Amino acid sequence: MTVWVYVPIVLSAALALLARPIAAGSAPAAAARALARAALIAAVTSTASLILLVATLLDRLPPPLVARNEPGRPRLPEPVPDVVAITAVVLLMIALVRYGVDVRRRDAVHRGLRAAGRPGDDGVVVADWAAPFAVAIPGRPGHVLLTTGMIRLLTADERRVVLAHERAHLARRHHRLIAMASTAAALNPILLPARDAVSYLVERWADEEAATEVGDRHLTARSVAKAALATLDRPVAAAVPATGPRHDRTAGAAGDAAAHALAGPGGARGPQTPGVAGMHGSRPGHALGRVRAMTDPAVTTRRTRAGLIALGLLSLAFVLTDAVAATDFVVFATAWMP
Repeated sequence: MTVWVYVPIVLSAALALLARPIAAGSAPAAAARALARAALIAAVTSTASLILLVATLLDRLPPPLVARNEPGRPRLPEPVPDVVAITAVVLLMIALVRYGVDVRRRDAVHRGLRAAGRPGDDGVVVADWAAPFAVAIPGRPGHVLLTTGMIRLLTADERRVVLAHERAHLARRHHRLIAMASTAAALNPILLPARDAVSYLVERWADEEAATEVGDRHLTARSVAKAALATLDRPVAAAVPATGPRHDRTAGAAGDAAAHALAGPGGARGPQTPGVAGMHGSRPGHALGRVRAMTDPAVTTRRTRAGLIALGLLSLAFVLTDAVAATDFVVFATAWMP
């Protein structure tokens, strides 16, 4: 087989390098959609490349299953060295295990958070937990989970910003983009920077929607800063009581399971939490970038267009190179078979 089979893996590194600058200088709505799609395409095509490399081990099957191994037949060239094919087997198994773990974690997070309580007519569940955080929980219908720790932290106007932010996540279905990026990073760890960039972009997108709704960018910046500082990589499990009083529209004891689901490995929230959009577990760099974007926007139409063109070209390159690699494999497989 030719070098084309390796190109999607190399292009994944290029996408990872471009993710952060594109996220920093592009309009969040357009960039989040384009980057999530590009990351998923990269993951699918790089996984397909691994499958093609694994399939080259078919040439080791005995005759009459593989014609190239029949006695007296001219020796055909080896498609790839066996060590490469075996390495591909290992990497493919790791990718599938990572994907399975990612799906189970996202499902556990959503089930745990939805078990925290039933929303009222305003679509909000208020959890009586000391840990300050707010999350948008997708579903039919979706709702917002807001803790009393976050309520005490913010003023009435700042709470209005946070609720607008979380409702923007629900209205724009940001959980789908986060799931796409999370799946991509699970299948191909090279794409972890792209996953983090998508997470940042959907938060920026929700910030912009909240600022438009409340009509005050400085108030939005202040609310983002306060919420981000309060939730900076703080484990939920250590802050949520195992039992607690329940009130109307308030989650108490049921919150413990949700907190452990949200906490993820080692009890740490933030970028490791799959499929959850909202103000929780903020990264210092992401929080600072969001505040700066509110007070001093650096997004331009030219930079957005350049980023979208780059992502479009990369996506096309992934598909074309994978198609060429598949064609090469068919040629070799035709020669192997009786």
